[in-house]
Amino acid sequence: MSSSSRHILTAPAWPYANGPRHIGHVSGFALPADMFSRYQRMAGNQVLMVSGTDEHGTPIQVQADKEGVTARELADRYNGVIAEDLHGLGMSYDLFTRTTTLNHYAVVQEIFKGLYDNGYIFPQKTMGAISPSTGRTLPDRYIEGTCPICGYDGARGDQCDNCGNQLDPVDLINPVSRINGETPKFVETEHFMLDLPAFTDVLGRYLRGKQNGALAWRPNVLKFALNLLDDMQPRAISRDLDWGVPIPLDGWRDNPAKKLYVWFDAVIGYFSASVEWARRQGDPEAWRAWWQDPDALSYYFMGKDNIVFHAEIWPAMLLGYSGQGDKGGTPGSLGALNVPSEVVSSEFLTMEGRKFSSSRQVVIYVQDFLARYDVDALRYYIAVAGPENQDTDFTWAEFVRRNNDELVAAWGNLVNRSVNMAAKNFGAIPEAGELTDADRALLERSRRAFPAVGAELERSRFKNSITEALDVVRDANKYLSDQAPWKLKDDPARVKSILHTALQVVDDAKTLLTPFLPRSSQKVYEMLGGEGVWSGMPELKTVSEEGGPDYRVLTGDYATEARWESVPIKPGVPLAKPVPLFKKLDSSVVDEELARLENT
Repeated sequence: MSSSSRHILTAPAWPYANGPRHIGHVSGFALPADMFSRYQRMAGNQVLMVSGTDEHGTPIQVQADKEGVTARELADRYNGVIAEDLHGLGMSYDLFTRTTTLNHYAVVQEIFKGLYDNGYIFPQKTMGAISPSTGRTLPDRYIEGTCPICGYDGARGDQCDNCGNQLDPVDLINPVSRINGETPKFVETEHFMLDLPAFTDVLGRYLRGKQNGALAWRPNVLKFALNLLDDMQPRAISRDLDWGVPIPLDGWRDNPAKKLYVWFDAVIGYFSASVEWARRQGDPEAWRAWWQDPDALSYYFMGKDNIVFHAEIWPAMLLGYSGQGDKGGTPGSLGALNVPSEVVSSEFLTMEGRKFSSSRQVVIYVQDFLARYDVDALRYYIAVAGPENQDTDFTWAEFVRRNNDELVAAWGNLVNRSVNMAAKNFGAIPEAGELTDADRALLERSRRAFPAVGAELERSRFKNSITEALDVVRDANKYLSDQAPWKLKDDPARVKSILHTALQVVDDAKTLLTPFLPRSSQKVYEMLGGEGVWSGMPELKTVSEEGGPDYRVLTGDYATEARWESVPIKPGVPLAKPVPLFKKLDSSVVDEELARLENT
C-alpha cells in the first residue's frame, strides 16, 4: 500500500456517440483505464476517473440525417447505449457524462476565452470543404485522398495514418467525400485557429522530459509525439456547422452556422467532467486537487489514433490557458491547469486477421459479447493478450483456449478445490499448525507478488502484471498437487496447515486479480466468508441540470474493502461449498462465432 495518498486523474478517451462500442474500441480506452484505476484505489490513492460521450460534430449530424432524427435524438440514443456497454464491462467511472451538458458548454467557452485573451487563438481566412450536393460543411475526417507528403492512398483530411503528419484537406491529392464519394468544393471561410507553433518549445521540453524516469512514456507514443513537433501548424478550432458549442465572442456566439470544432470541445471534456463531478459531490472546488495540485498525476488512455490530440493539442491548450506558451499570458479565471502526466496509448486490435469495421460487419459489439460470455473472460483476454504495445489479433480459438486453460483450469480450479476440501473436511477456514518450508515458500511467493504486480500496474503494463499474478496461481496449484492433502487422512493437523496455506494464497490471488477480474474476485471474497462489497461496481443514474434536460450518467462508490496487500485469513470463518467461478467453453464456440462473422 502507498505510504502516502496521491491524487490520480484517470482519463479514458471519450467514445463518439454514433453507435455501440465493439471490443476493439474498449481494448484501447476503456478496460486498461479501469484496471489501472482499480489498482490505484486499492493502493490507497485518491482516484478520479472521468469521461463521457463525445456528441458534437458533422458525423453525428450526417448520421442523424440518414436515420431521420435530430442530432440531439441520435446523441441521446447512443449515449444510453454506450453507457450500458461500459456499465456491463464494470467500468468504475466516478462520472461518465456527455458533451451536450450546459456545464460542458460553459467550461469549453471559458477555456476558449482564456486562450483567446492570451493570444493563442486568432481568426483567419481559410479554405473550407463543403458538399456540392448539400451545401453542408465536410469535416476533415470525412475527406479522403492521397497524402501529399508520403503518397499514401487513403489519408484523411486531418491526418495521414501512414506517415503520421497533420494535414489540411485542401492539400490532399484527388480528395473525395467519404459520405457520398463526390469531390468536395473548397470555399473561403473565416475560422478561429489555435496557434500550435507558439507551443513548439514548451511542448518539446515537456515531451523530452517524458523519455526517462518513473513517468517515462511508452516509446511508441513518445516517438510519434516528438516527430510531430517538426512541423507544427496553426489548427482550426471552429467549423461551419450548426451542431456544437457556440463561439463565446460578440458577433459569433449567436451565429447559427459557426461552432467550435468537435475535437476542441471533446478534449476539454476531461476537465468539464471533473468540474461536474465536484458539483455533484456538493463541493464545487473539489476538482482542483486533481487539476492544480503539483503532486497530482494524470493518465490518459486511448488508442493510437488519438495520440496527436492528447500528446500535443490538449497539452498546448492547457499550457496556453495557463499562460505558458511563447506569448506568455496569465492563467484564466479558473487558474493554471496540470498537463497530462502520461498518455497511455494502445495499438489496434484486429479480429480474425481483419480490421474491426462496423460498416463491413467485421465486429463484435460489447453488448453481444456480454450476452454470451463472462465479462471477466473478456477483461482477462484484453489484459493478457490485448494490443498494449503492438497491434494484436483477437481470435475466437485463442479466447476459448485462454478461458478454459487459464481462467477455468488454473484459477477457477485452485479456488474450487481449495475451498471445497476445506468446507468438506472442516466446514470453516482451518487453523494452521507448524508450517513446513514448502508452506512458507508459497506464502512468501504470494506476498512478494504484491510489489511486483503493483509495479507493473503503476506503469500500465497489464500483460506483465496479470501474468505475474497467474504465476502465483500456478505455483499454488503445484503446491496442492505436491502436498496431496487428500492422501493424508491420518494426519488432520497437516491437512489443516496445507489447506490454510492454500486458502491464504487464494485470498492473496483474489486481491492480485481484482483490478482485472473484479466480479469474480467479489465471488471469491464471499466464498471465503467476506461480507459486503469487495470490488465496487458502477451504477447508471438519471441526473438533472438546471436549465437543461435530464440525462443518464455512470457513477459509483468505490471506497470498498479491497486493499493492495496480503491480509491474514481468519480461522473459524464458515465456508460453503463453492460454485464454479468461470464457465468452460465448448470448442464449438469457435465455429459458431466464425460462422456468425461470415454471415453478417
